[in-house]
Amino acid sequence: MKVLRKIGVFLALVAGLLAVSGCAVTKIREIRLTNVGVKYIVPTSSRSLDAVLLLGIDNPSISFTAQDVSGVVKQYGRELGKFTAGELPVQAKSVQVYELPCTVALSEKVSLLDLLAIAARRSMEGMTADVKLRVSLKGGKGTVLTFNGIDLAQFSE
Repeated sequence: MKVLRKIGVFLALVAGLLAVSGCAVTKIREIRLTNVGVKYIVPTSSRSLDAVLLLGIDNPSISFTAQDVSGVVKQYGRELGKFTAGELPVQAKSVQVYELPCTVALSEKVSLLDLLAIAARRSMEGMTADVKLRVSLKGGKGTVLTFNGIDLAQFSE
C-alpha cells in the first residue's frame, strides 16, 4: 500500500511538472518580434561594417538568452551581406527594445555606398533575412532556431 501511495505521489508530481512545462512552452510560442531598426552603422573597412540593431521584443514568457546570432540579409533576393552578433539576454514578461551589436561582411557585388544608400532611404521594402541563433534558458540547455525569409518591411515603422 505504501508503495502504491509513493507511486501515486510521484505520478502526481510528474503530471504537475508536465502541466507547468506545457504552459511555459505555450508562452514561449507567444514571443514576438515587434519591430526592427538600425541605431547606427559604422564602416570598419571597404567590405565590412559594425552596426547596432534595435529589436523590439514582446516576451510574455520566461527569460532567455539568444546567442551565436548569424544570418544573411537580402534585398529583392540579392544578397547584401552576412552578419554575426553576440549575446542578447531577454527579460521575462517584458515588452522592450533591445540593442544588438553586430558585424556585417558585405557580399562581393555590394559596395559600402550601396548599403549606405539603402540605409539613408530608411525603408526595408523588399528586404528579407535568414537568421540562425541558439536560445538558452537560464541554467538550462539551448536549442538552435533557424528562420528563413523574414520580411523585414513588416517590422519597419
